[in-house]
Amino acid sequence: MGRHVRDNPPVEPTSQTPEAAPQRCGLIAIVGRPNVGKSTLMNALVGQKISITSAKAQTTRHRITGVRTVDEAQFVFVDTPGFQTKHSAALNRSLNRAVVGTLADVDVVIFVVEAGRFGMDDAKVLSLLQGESLRHKPVVLVANKLDAVQRRTDLLPWLKGMQDRHTFAEYVPMSAHKAADVDRLFAILRPYLPEQPWYYDEDMLTDRSEKFLASEIIREKLFRLTGDELPYTSTVVIDKWEEGEDGSPQAPASLPPPPEGAEPVWGGLAPARGRMCRISASIVVERDAHKGMIIGAQGERLKRIGSEARQELERLMEARVFLELWVKVRSGWADSEEHLRSYGYE
Repeated sequence: MGRHVRDNPPVEPTSQTPEAAPQRCGLIAIVGRPNVGKSTLMNALVGQKISITSAKAQTTRHRITGVRTVDEAQFVFVDTPGFQTKHSAALNRSLNRAVVGTLADVDVVIFVVEAGRFGMDDAKVLSLLQGESLRHKPVVLVANKLDAVQRRTDLLPWLKGMQDRHTFAEYVPMSAHKAADVDRLFAILRPYLPEQPWYYDEDMLTDRSEKFLASEIIREKLFRLTGDELPYTSTVVIDKWEEGEDGSPQAPASLPPPPEGAEPVWGGLAPARGRMCRISASIVVERDAHKGMIIGAQGERLKRIGSEARQELERLMEARVFLELWVKVRSGWADSEEHLRSYGYE
């Protein structure tokens, strides 16, 4: 007679039974010059888009925390704004404070550069990592955009030059678009995390709210659809956020009348039913000419910004989204500490 074998037979504790690996958890800053691929790397590490990307430099303006738990280790990534070296407005000073403030708290630093390139802006960011308070923190050099390098052998002298610039804990040539490279980076980072309990639940992805992510997604579409026409001194503010359940395909009642000088766009509704979110947001610019760039002929550009933002928000939130956008002119806001605080900058 054959024996019945259980799918998961119980394991009797013995002296040979290995103990569970201790939990590890640590803060990891992602730093580098503007437009070097930090946000793309963050999204790849977390496994979901939480940090916006565009070809325009200085896209990231806030510290974005992304969380990924792999086996016993929890990686808490902090995507920082690109360190500003070309502008001195209050907005830029605020962004630089965010970078420096983040570095003081983390366990590991990822310094992102483009593989095979190292310029003055990269050197200025690296100098931040060589201060007395950071001298003993492990810094991992990520040479991103490896897929753009024609001949890998050209990287050897470049890597030697990077070794001369700083004593990096690790050197990781990679592409943030390749899953195998991202997995390899996790394995490299794991030993640098302290043995301690996790900060967040296992399924946590970010500490940022849906309201914050909505403003960022609208700003991403703004930058992507205006290209180099629009100065980067523009921002998005969520004015009103209402949630509820709605099984009706009809549009909800309008939000309150717009402030003077605003221009609306109605994003429309997706066919899905269930959770409903009504959002009213303002795109804030510094000049009337900037307002015209965003609205476009017959309001077509603003409508497209609203439509693309709404579609992505519906995928992110798994909800029907009714989006209303306005464009407001606030002269000099980017050089006003008061305006920066009111718009959520640190």
